[in-house]
Amino acid sequence: MATKKATSTKKKAPAAVKKTTTKAAVASKTTVKTVPATAQKQTFGQHVETSLQSARLWRSLGAEFIGVFLLTAVVIVSQGSAIAVMFALVGIVLLVGAISGAHLNPAITIGAWVTRRIGWLRAIAYIFVQFLGAAVALLTLQAFIGGQAEVSQAQAAYGQTAQSLFKAVSISTLNGKEWYVFFSELLGTAILGFAFASARRLRTQLSSSFSYGFGIFIALMIAGSAAGYVAATAILNPAVALGLQVYAPDAWSYLVYALGPIIGAAAGIAIHDLLRGRGVDAR
Repeated sequence: MATKKATSTKKKAPAAVKKTTTKAAVASKTTVKTVPATAQKQTFGQHVETSLQSARLWRSLGAEFIGVFLLTAVVIVSQGSAIAVMFALVGIVLLVGAISGAHLNPAITIGAWVTRRIGWLRAIAYIFVQFLGAAVALLTLQAFIGGQAEVSQAQAAYGQTAQSLFKAVSISTLNGKEWYVFFSELLGTAILGFAFASARRLRTQLSSSFSYGFGIFIALMIAGSAAGYVAATAILNPAVALGLQVYAPDAWSYLVYALGPIIGAAAGIAIHDLLRGRGVDAR
């Protein structure tokens, strides 16, 4: 009888252990479910804080500001000459490309973000300093041109007038032909986006800069000719468009010179990736 009692006691013990183990497992599962939500919030906050404290990010923003400032100034003083813009872009990419990747264009930046080349925080910061660089370039040139001497009556009699900054043709003067300019901007920035993605694959900064520069030359020649048929201006850059004073209360100006280039650049980069494929782009 004693032996039977001992045996029954031994049989009951594992059941108790199983119950305890089951409770512990349930508790551990409950704990695991609550941790990831907290961890995700901390990771997001840490990402923003770390990025804003990164010296590399601020150097990149400074490079983009300088690059767009120079590009906008060249476009204004050269009156949008395709060959002048091409050589300017080559030089600017050589100056700042190794620091920021030389997007120099909000449409290109958004295209790079859409195709997962850069993160959303860097994209927003790039776009802000790009528009800031274009605005500062416009204000700087306006300050210089404001210091010119007044035209005398004798000079005015010979038809001489005071110099003014180059402006793009106002979209409000096209009388229903805005869609032509929209698609010319879309086509031109698609070419530019393709050139940007191709340039980033090249090994040397020199070859990359010339690839990007020749790309904008081709884009401006095609888009400029298309827009010229309706007496409009091809810009292919929403930030430079600010420097050329095209934005107005009219919604068409934003549709043509902001939305069109954004769609085109994203499409151009995506088409390049589809045709060629790409690896990880860290810049």
